[in-house]
Amino acid sequence: MDALPLFRYHPDPVATGSVVASSVVCACCGQARGYVYVGPVYALGDYQDRLCPWCIADGSAHTNLGATFTDEPGIGGYGDWDSVPDRVIDEVANRTPSFSAWQQEQWWTHCSDAGQFVGIAGKEELEALGLDAVAAIQKSAGLVGIEWDSVFSILTKNGSPTSYIFRCTHCGTYGGYWDCD
Repeated sequence: MDALPLFRYHPDPVATGSVVASSVVCACCGQARGYVYVGPVYALGDYQDRLCPWCIADGSAHTNLGATFTDEPGIGGYGDWDSVPDRVIDEVANRTPSFSAWQQEQWWTHCSDAGQFVGIAGKEELEALGLDAVAAIQKSAGLVGIEWDSVFSILTKNGSPTSYIFRCTHCGTYGGYWDCD
């Protein structure tokens, strides 16, 4: 089994659950390479759970199949976060594994660059990352006091509501957002 390709903005897609071990033959390269991407795929064909990480990383899934993985306007939170150069949007949308969200996924940006996706987090996972991660999601939620305490107490990694946590590639700041079904 080959070593997984490196993704600048999603450094551990196996740990986040976006890539899983599998004997599936990739719809792009025709090889069973031991892993398959299980996140969202936007394309005319049905490539869900049928693309290998290598075809995502080298751009062939995008070039050959028209597949994208993150909605371009969502990179930067539809204008709520830092704007980023077109080359960054291209890399995140077309050559980076995304993640499944309750609503349309968004990719947090900071320091004029895309953040690295750390993972989906509930209360326990946010607390393990530290107060800065908790504060980032609270800021995104725009809630304080008892309203925040109520939401924070029920955040769960495997349910709703949940949060999506990122880390800035330049300054290390945490950011992200929360979402529910």
